[in-house]
Amino acid sequence: MYVIKVKGIAKIPDYVQLRDDKFTLLAYFRVDRPDKSLDKLGLGDKLPYIMDFVNDLPFGQIAKIDI
Repeated sequence: MYVIKVKGIAKIPDYVQLRDDKFTLLAYFRVDRPDKSLDKLGLGDKLPYIMDFVNDLPFGQIAKIDI
């Protein structure tokens, strides 16, 4: 799975994209509100791990995460 952290501007908040190995969008959520999106995807139990990874990721970077 791939993670992309997108920097918001002005009133648009920062977002995170989760994509699969074929780069299909799996989830798109605000950095400060990941709960519902990750629960829908079945990754609610991995929330702390994913958010620690996201918080350390620079904006605009694509990184692979093993879940």
